[in-house]
Amino acid sequence: MRDYGQGTGSGEPWMSRGLSAQRQCIQRQCARGLWVQRVQRLAAASAMAAVHGLAWAQQSPFLEGATSLQANLLAWLTPIAIILVMVLGAMAMANRMSWGWCLGAILGIAIAFGAPQIVTWVRGMFGV
Repeated sequence: MRDYGQGTGSGEPWMSRGLSAQRQCIQRQCARGLWVQRVQRLAAASAMAAVHGLAWAQQSPFLEGATSLQANLLAWLTPIAIILVMVLGAMAMANRMSWGWCLGAILGIAIAFGAPQIVTWVRGMFGV
């Protein structure tokens, strides 16, 4: 322990000077503690600001999986849609089809291949 001045030698700094020396000692220690707390808070805020940019740089796994699924479905649907249109044309030439099936097939192809644009349009309508 420090001895601030001529004291009794008891090792307590405020014993020789009274209560005001004790207050000064406590104020110095508190001032040091506040300075350390401010530096720690500044360092924490800086670290969080640096990590904030990294957190927004990542995409969600759900979005990545949905995009992959959409790409795979479109890869499979392209030849199926081509074959479907050929079959519908052949059936129409033979006069063996209902026009409801034809309209349903055209609507299904339009929805399957236009899904990203439809989703963007609906999200724009609702402001999402």
